[in-house]
Amino acid sequence: QVQLVESGGGLVQPGESLRLSCATSGFTFDLYAIGWFRQAPGKEREGVSCISTADIMTYYADSVKGRFTISRDNTKNTVYLQLNSLKPEDTAVYYCATDLTPFCDNTWYKRPYDYWGQGTQVTVSS
Repeated sequence: QVQLVESGGGLVQPGESLRLSCATSGFTFDLYAIGWFRQAPGKEREGVSCISTADIMTYYADSVKGRFTISRDNTKNTVYLQLNSLKPEDTAVYYCATDLTPFCDNTWYKRPYDYWGQGTQVTVSS
């Protein structure tokens, strides 16, 4: 069955970095796009970034552009999200997800994603 497992979260100070990983199994990884979402307490879930097959397309929320970088390693069936220059407002649970489509577009975060990981907590605090 389709599985996604996030890791790499933690507690960091403002300005520091983290790298999140999303390890997947149960589907042909290199054929499908993967998205990262986050949800902070009391806030709606936000689409953070998406990467298509073959790294052709990547999208970022305006709030993270220039600070976060998404990448994928098809040999490891894993997607990464590099978080740099972290801010307290980046504090959230981060989830990866797939709807088993190959592309990202400017409405990728509105699609109904069927498969989600359990999430990893990122806390940015001094």
